[in-house]
Amino acid sequence: MILAIAIALTLNANASSHDKEDFTVLLENGTVCGHLVLNHRSQKRIEVDYECVENGRGANTHEVITLTPSSSMKTYRVSGTSEMGGKIEETFVQNAHHARWKSSSEEGQAKVQGYPFYVPMNSTYAVNSLMITALNQSPSKVLRLFPSGELRQDKLDELTLTRGQEKLKVQLLMLSGLGLKPDFFWATTGASPRFFAFTSPGYSVFLEPWRASLKTLKERQSSVIDQMLAKRAKQTRHPIEGMLVVKHARIFISELGQLTEPKNIYIKDGRILKISDASTEPINAESEVDAKGQILLPALVDMHAHINSWSASYNMANGVTTIRDMGNVNEEVQQLMRRVKDGTLLSPNIVASGLIEGKSEYANSDGIMIENLQEAQKAVDYYFNLGYPHIKIYSSFPKAIVKDIVDYSHSKGMTVGGHVPAFMSSEEAIEAGFDEINHINQLLLHLVSNDKTDSRTLDRFYLPAEKFADLDLNSPPIQRLIQLLKDKHVTVDPTLAGFDFLKQRDGEWSAPFVSIMDHLPPDTQREFKVGTMQIPNEETAQRYRKSYEKMVEFTGLLHREGIPIVAGTDTFAGFGLHSELALYVKAGLTPAQAIKVATFDAAKRLGALSELGSIEEGKRAELILVKGQPTQSIEDLRRITLVLSQGHAIYPNEIYPLIGVKPFIDEQAKVVRK
Repeated sequence: MILAIAIALTLNANASSHDKEDFTVLLENGTVCGHLVLNHRSQKRIEVDYECVENGRGANTHEVITLTPSSSMKTYRVSGTSEMGGKIEETFVQNAHHARWKSSSEEGQAKVQGYPFYVPMNSTYAVNSLMITALNQSPSKVLRLFPSGELRQDKLDELTLTRGQEKLKVQLLMLSGLGLKPDFFWATTGASPRFFAFTSPGYSVFLEPWRASLKTLKERQSSVIDQMLAKRAKQTRHPIEGMLVVKHARIFISELGQLTEPKNIYIKDGRILKISDASTEPINAESEVDAKGQILLPALVDMHAHINSWSASYNMANGVTTIRDMGNVNEEVQQLMRRVKDGTLLSPNIVASGLIEGKSEYANSDGIMIENLQEAQKAVDYYFNLGYPHIKIYSSFPKAIVKDIVDYSHSKGMTVGGHVPAFMSSEEAIEAGFDEINHINQLLLHLVSNDKTDSRTLDRFYLPAEKFADLDLNSPPIQRLIQLLKDKHVTVDPTLAGFDFLKQRDGEWSAPFVSIMDHLPPDTQREFKVGTMQIPNEETAQRYRKSYEKMVEFTGLLHREGIPIVAGTDTFAGFGLHSELALYVKAGLTPAQAIKVATFDAAKRLGALSELGSIEEGKRAELILVKGQPTQSIEDLRRITLVLSQGHAIYPNEIYPLIGVKPFIDEQAKVVRK
């Protein structure tokens, strides 16, 4: 998803009245998705217009910011629509002693001393640019935030760009203190640095005359970030030398959903060497873990992720040591896979899927875009030669060639799934050979739409929200769909946690993450109270809630009918998988059955049961140790005391402080060298 990108207010003390700058927002594939227009109405008043549309959705906002004589933010107002069409309205006013704010998700006021910097809920990066100016004027390079927190700025790199005879010195700045990861901006140098460019995998924002500099900026920024994350990996990945014995652990038998009596598990070179009763004489080992009173489970697998170099660590902290990436900037995910292999990134193992999309105004910019069968076959060949096991078809893929490309992929031993292409029903996609359907809305959409419905638009969200409430799960169309799924052996990837936004109203907590809110940084908590859908009244809200509940209920029905489901998130990395499993429990699965979905069933779907998914001699030691009763209470699955992955021991409580998260359990099961 393209988030509401907007960038860069180039404000400085010398900005003249009616000064205008037009920034381009460029996707990775070279498509311009929008612009950010900055109008300096005076030295103390700035207006910002932003619009960017990609993948059939996008934000459209207008900001007005006024400043105090000392260039602090005096007033702030933003209006417009979110990427899902929801209404955005937010205001903030402060003076030297008092501040008040109001948005669609929160309202408050407080006495203040001085001018702490307000962090809006719905801002563009224009606000971040003001932060850069304020931070540069701070001797400590620290900025007090409002309602809470602090922001720190560090200079990471500097270089001189050339454009003809023109030279410009720019610096790479890291702003940390907001969210779980830092933000990076390129700015000019000097006493009043100005925003220059923003770049990340997927998109960039810049002034058009400097487009040729983007490649250099990306390479320098990537190099710096890679070094930072390599240092984090070295700090948090503890190599296991020789043999390790995990003593007195009860093993979760994932295929059966049962627990054993206490066992000793011997691990060497990243594999399970031997399992014996805890009462037997232990084999001599170089190191050990006392797991008495704890449960050893196969590490979790997220079957629908879109990984990046920062979210990788969120997965590891939550015991997710394998992810299936379901579409990404190809060069980015391949680089991540190389870094996982060489040990310079704290990351789960990555199983990559090859995204293929048709060219259209609604297209997803990641992966490879095609227009005909020959181009689609060439894309399949590209992914096959890289060793990708799965092809993901996206919404703009041409309906006329779906069966041909499915057959071609199958001939190479690859599985195929994804979104249901526009103007095609899920039944037609299944008949064409889809092995898997992603997202519960994609599976059921044809039951509430017609042949004119364009599923590339926001209709793919609003029609389910409006109409799923009326679905009769015992009706002939539903029963026919279920039988077809059975007959064709199709797997369903519901991503329920990722679709909670369909019913979330501004000011309400995102339901899948309510149980962990107290563990998240304050500004992250605020983000989880922002809705994105247009829900104008309580009647609509009730209907959308009922529609979402029907999606959860249908997922439970799929499981009872024996249709394979896999646990994918497409949402908050690492933390979201536990929330997804909790929704499966709500749908009627037992906690043990839900864990099986994210372990044994996931490995089976990946064709990796010989390596993953259960705790057996000879398999890879991708394991998590849990203090609690996760087979009885699914929330206990978050109480991880140790992660074993890729021949290393990883302690979640070493990672959480790095991302501003409060640990879920104080104790950690340490590997002790004998």
